[in-house]
Amino acid sequence: MRAIQITELTGPATALKLVDIAEPDGAAGHPMTPGSGVLIDVTAAGVAFPEVLQTRGLYQVKPDLPFVPGAEVAGVVRSATAGSAFEPGQRVAAFCMLGGFAEVAVAAEHFTFALPDELDFAQGAALVLNYHTAHFSLVHRGKLREGETVLVHGAAGGVGTASIQVAKGLGARTIAVVSSDQKEAVARECGADEVVRSDGPWKDEVLALGGVDMVLDPVGGDRFTDSLRSLKEDGRVIVVGFTGGSIPEVKVNRLLLNNTAVIGAGWGASVLDKPDLVAQTGDAINDLIEKGFVRPPVGSRFALEDAAAALELIDSRGATGKVVLDVA
Repeated sequence: MRAIQITELTGPATALKLVDIAEPDGAAGHPMTPGSGVLIDVTAAGVAFPEVLQTRGLYQVKPDLPFVPGAEVAGVVRSATAGSAFEPGQRVAAFCMLGGFAEVAVAAEHFTFALPDELDFAQGAALVLNYHTAHFSLVHRGKLREGETVLVHGAAGGVGTASIQVAKGLGARTIAVVSSDQKEAVARECGADEVVRSDGPWKDEVLALGGVDMVLDPVGGDRFTDSLRSLKEDGRVIVVGFTGGSIPEVKVNRLLLNNTAVIGAGWGASVLDKPDLVAQTGDAINDLIEKGFVRPPVGSRFALEDAAAALELIDSRGATGKVVLDVA
């Protein structure tokens, strides 16, 4: 099968190679759950910031070289282990951790989900990582309540757009932080109630709007202190990641001023051994799909052999919505 491998740790421009390798053994299952797996003919593969980090050896998961990256796919079930809930020919979206940048991938059954008719394969490739992260961050970690106001950094990116849609579906008001007119249009299309610019006095604008109950931050960097300052009493900042590159530090005395909190939300590390939580989150997201709130916005699309260009787009922070590889 055709696949993309990371062959050296030199960054997205040079680390990737298109290869022809053997297909994964579906009968052996997925390494996370040996003996229980779903073999998928991949139609589309999602591209995300962790793959950029993997090309530099900076991600916490460090497989031996060479390896096939790609954490999420959408496609059609070829086979599943005995007793599985999935059947050959069924449309699915799946989180496979690795191996997604290929024509065939294997995923653990509890990380495989029937793809609703409302979504196409490209949207399916955008579904699991971003939307499960958003729901986990907002609900499981952030304890979002209906009627609260959520500020979303990186609001035109994959996690950002997912967070806006999930928060809106759960009855929250959303304020998006973006850096350009194009990204503002994406955030508003996803349902943002207000939009502020990251290069302007966004903290003052947010306070003029009444402040926020929650900040969801997948960016990090030097805006973190102003995120704390934008909170109402009992507000919380949910730390999702650091796509901005630098990891901020918290002066904890600031937490005393308004009884605020900083909360980590590491979806992948938390749910790998919690299939019940994964299933509950999947059901909640399906409900939001049925109600029309969740429609993953697909931004740039690339052929499999152009995976390097897809990663470079994310690395340059030029992506909006979900970047997808069209595999079949």
